[in-house]
Amino acid sequence: MLVMRRRAGESILIGEDIEIQIIHIGESRIKIGITAPKSVPVSMKEVKLVGQENLAAAQLRSVAALRHLLDRLIEGTAGGEK
Repeated sequence: MLVMRRRAGESILIGEDIEIQIIHIGESRIKIGITAPKSVPVSMKEVKLVGQENLAAAQLRSVAALRHLLDRLIEGTAGGEK
């Protein structure tokens, strides 16, 4: 990991097409601006992690729901349901 010190108004260049500018530095947060081509996805890591967690939870829920329905179906056919 490369660590750099920057002041408000200064930038970091990544390659030829990506610029990260320090907009504001507060007590506990900084505000940055990112300029990148539309073909380069830019998002917060937390957003990606939450999306992955939601997808995993939905898949687990689906498996559990299918198991429950399958169990009910098996019980219904084994019990001689009319």
